[in-house]
Amino acid sequence: MATWLVKSEPGCFSWAQQVAVGVEPWTGVRNALARRHLAAMRLGEQALFYHSNAPGIGGRACVGLVEVAREAYPDPTDESGRWLCVDMRALHPLPRPVTLAQLKADPAFAGLDLLRQSRLSVSPVPEPHWRRILELAGL
Repeated sequence: MATWLVKSEPGCFSWAQQVAVGVEPWTGVRNALARRHLAAMRLGEQALFYHSNAPGIGGRACVGLVEVAREAYPDPTDESGRWLCVDMRALHPLPRPVTLAQLKADPAFAGLDLLRQSRLSVSPVPEPHWRRILELAGL
């Protein structure tokens, strides 16, 4: 199974909102590569929920785990019909947020898409990176 990272600004859609609604469409993705990643997501695959701007916890950070509850379908917020979304289900918060600063400071994360393509809102997380992030988070 693949593992992913999905980014959201807390002012638009926060981890707390994800938890409150349980399952929510991950809409508004308007990047071709991120769209391909959404199309590749499979039911039950997990993703890190990343706050792209998170005051109070040291800035940008992975804060929770979600899973794909519905595979890719047309994004209802897109009138053109070009873009996709998936439904994400909140699983649980990370015991400790894993900040962007922590990831940048660790040479093991040099190839992580989050660090190489910082504006990409949906990206795969290779298994060794996934395990290390969960370890840093206290899981």
